[in-house]
Amino acid sequence: MAFESLSDKLQNIFKGLRSKGKLTEDDIKASMKEVKIALLEADVNFKVVKNFIKDVTEKSMGEEVMTSLTPGQMVIKIVNEELTELMGSETTELSLKNGNEISVIMMMGLQGAGKTTTASKLAGKLKAQGRKPLLVALDIYRPAAIEQLKVNAEKVDVPFFSMGDKNKPVDIAKASIEHAKTNNYNTVIFDTAGRLHIDEDMMNELVEIKESIDIDDALLVVDAMTGQDAVNVAKEFDEKIGIDGIIVTKLDGDTRGGAALSIKAITGKPILFVGMGEKLEDLEQFYPDRMASRILGMGDVLSLIEKAEQTIDEEKAKEMESRLKKAEFTYDDYLEYMSQIDNMGGLSSMLKMMPGMGNKISDDMLPSEKQLSQVEAIIYSMTPEERNNPDLINPSRKKRIAAGAGVDVAQVNRLTKQFEQAKKMMKNMNGMMGGKKGMKGMKLPFGF
Repeated sequence: MAFESLSDKLQNIFKGLRSKGKLTEDDIKASMKEVKIALLEADVNFKVVKNFIKDVTEKSMGEEVMTSLTPGQMVIKIVNEELTELMGSETTELSLKNGNEISVIMMMGLQGAGKTTTASKLAGKLKAQGRKPLLVALDIYRPAAIEQLKVNAEKVDVPFFSMGDKNKPVDIAKASIEHAKTNNYNTVIFDTAGRLHIDEDMMNELVEIKESIDIDDALLVVDAMTGQDAVNVAKEFDEKIGIDGIIVTKLDGDTRGGAALSIKAITGKPILFVGMGEKLEDLEQFYPDRMASRILGMGDVLSLIEKAEQTIDEEKAKEMESRLKKAEFTYDDYLEYMSQIDNMGGLSSMLKMMPGMGNKISDDMLPSEKQLSQVEAIIYSMTPEERNNPDLINPSRKKRIAAGAGVDVAQVNRLTKQFEQAKKMMKNMNGMMGGKKGMKGMKLPFGF
């Protein structure tokens, strides 16, 4: 996650606060100074940081906090509330019309922000929600963009509309609306042209489209990796075109992520979705409160449950949980488990949503995606008996398995260690989730 470094720093700061029985004004001021540095290093806008620290400090020095039995926890609660407020407090939905009435979404952004891919992700998401979307190619300047949208439309099984690169974008847009009416599509998504930088031609073209067609949601796609540049781009687009909301892409990357914390405060426009991966299903609705919890290491169990419900086969999950309780977890189960985890975005992504688990991620728990095919080769080199009864695998069997898979014995040893780690972790998580207040009955995949 983009906020990994910030999250680690904040958790360390608050660990010190929690350890104190009482807090003085000096304790709070010292902690807030560290928080300020952490936020600035995460590339959060300076004015935003200044106001944030001022508000948190004032509230933290109130009598209710200073006289509390757990003042450290009270300060963290205030930071959580202020972070949520900073990112918009309320979750913002698209302005979609009901029934067969056509809703029009215009996607805008600079080249490289991931606009075309995000348009396809959004179309797939809306289709899964029961909408009938149509993807429309309005980038006539890059034939590759038209082809990319067409390919992605096929991948998410959404209709695609194009008139090539010889017609004006505004004419293509008008024709696509008629096409949508004729074919009963109720959501039209325009993939407009981007540029390497904001220029007059691009802005005029967008203005023309917006003036000619009733746009329900003008969405700006910005790249989290560009930091404060993303905030500046959003501000300029809003001033010249007018935007209704923002989609932040590449929030899963190794980036400081300050744009997501600054953009609402600077532009006043809400973040609607965030891109959390390269797959076409990796587009998440943005919940300010859940993101604040993730940043502070409190987890995001609701998002994890929602992701599990969308991707996990419930019958397989129940069967796996039952087998785990009976200590019958096999290597075949392990392969199935890894496949399901991969469908949910990977173990690292999942653990960051578990309360207190973000800093406990170990490379020994599960192999990376790149190692997956090698792991499959090792497991399929085992006999059915060995896969069903891992205790049978002794040193001589490991040599045979390694030879069959074309790997070293050390890699087989690594797999057996990962297998045991995964088994233990699932049991621990099952116990933790079962005992969480308010979480009873909400089971996650494979015993989580």
